[in-house]
Amino acid sequence: MSYPVTKSADMSKLHWLGCPRRRQLCGKTDCLDPRINTCAFSLHQPTTAFRLSLGAATMADLSLSTRNVIVPLLLLSLISVSCAKVFFEERFDDGWENRWVKSDWKKDENMAGEWNYTSGKWNGDPNDKGIQTSEDYRFYAISAEFPEFSNKDKTLVFQFSVKHEQKLDCGGGYMKLLSGEVDQKKFGGDTPYSIMFGPDICGYSTKKVHAILNYNETNHLLKKDVPCETDQLSHVYTFILHPDATYNILIDNVEKKSGSLYSDWDLLPPKTIKDPEAKKPEDWDDKEYIPDPEDKKPEGYDDIPKEIPDVDAKKPEDWDDEEDGEWTAPTIPNPEYKGPWKPKKIKNPNYQGKWKAPVIDNPDFKDDPDLYVYPNLKYVGVELWQVKSGTLFDNVLICDDVEYAKKLAEETWGKNKDAEKAAFDEAEKKRVDEESKDDPVDSDAEDDEDDDADDLEGEDSNAEIKQGDTDETKEEDVKDEL
Repeated sequence: MSYPVTKSADMSKLHWLGCPRRRQLCGKTDCLDPRINTCAFSLHQPTTAFRLSLGAATMADLSLSTRNVIVPLLLLSLISVSCAKVFFEERFDDGWENRWVKSDWKKDENMAGEWNYTSGKWNGDPNDKGIQTSEDYRFYAISAEFPEFSNKDKTLVFQFSVKHEQKLDCGGGYMKLLSGEVDQKKFGGDTPYSIMFGPDICGYSTKKVHAILNYNETNHLLKKDVPCETDQLSHVYTFILHPDATYNILIDNVEKKSGSLYSDWDLLPPKTIKDPEAKKPEDWDDKEYIPDPEDKKPEGYDDIPKEIPDVDAKKPEDWDDEEDGEWTAPTIPNPEYKGPWKPKKIKNPNYQGKWKAPVIDNPDFKDDPDLYVYPNLKYVGVELWQVKSGTLFDNVLICDDVEYAKKLAEETWGKNKDAEKAAFDEAEKKRVDEESKDDPVDSDAEDDEDDDADDLEGEDSNAEIKQGDTDETKEEDVKDEL
């Protein structure tokens, strides 16, 4: 677990102002890393902040006394607006195994898969490693703990990158946030979770991003469809939950879906319902079209027969009237018959529209201002079943700053994506070349066809020779008989 700390030389004083011995200057005691009791500020674009505060003036334009007064004030202001709380950040550098616990789930059934620590078969930086599933038809479960926190009155950002090197056809690539106390050695599919988020692929029907929220001990699926990436490259998935109960889902720093917890999950009963006591008025006219009262049935319409004799039919030549009875021509459908007469339809001048029950407030609805709140988040984990292994997780982040999450994505995935794509293309080219060498199907087939043709020609020539021999033998036999 690592926490971002500004290390640039021009910000050294700002970092010092935020250290434990000086925290009373900014009051941001919750921004300290409790494990090492040092400043954990994430400070962005100090140069811009100075320009906004000083206008067109430069520091050189100010007197020494003025600078001594204004600089501390600007620094404190910058601290107050630039402090991002990072609850957990894992880039899987050295020592990652000390922070993560591999579960024993499914081990007694010999169905627990092993994790590989690797940068994958193709990557943009061989030193940027993550954890990858390594065995087919296996369950996987691993988790890490962080200091417990609540997202009340905070934005919650949950982000990670995932790569399916195996060209996944059925399996998940999602992660979970868990609350309360969890026995990490027993973490598995039945362990309750607070949020499950990430891509899920299975066949042609399921290729979507899961966003499952637990509310009142019930898991609720996102009702909107969010397609996931299906290639073999790394992608960053970001779930953002705001204090106003709205959310955003990003893939590769691009928003794919947004909305409200109230409308996009069935966490609460609907605010309004159709009035169950309402009845359609008896005189309500909901017929859009009515028979034309001016339309009259044509004279003789009812005399038109359904069927008529087939004029083209001929009496069979072998028909015997005495034995078979009098012959009558078969009937065929009458093209002039249009069915029972009905008057044509016209627009109903009294049409009132389709009747709908009025909407009323739902008596079962009770708003929850803390609908978005998870009061004791404490663990992050991966729990999967994979038919085909090869999914790689990296750059896990839990924080309250959307901009910091976007910046981290660009510094990791964004920096390496082009090189990774080039490495993948090269690997694919090599794979195709090797397969064509190992399995020259076309050339073998052509050789087989040539061999078959030669065999047929040989058989034909042999048959001709044998036929010639037979003819000659017959001629000799005839001569002998004569």
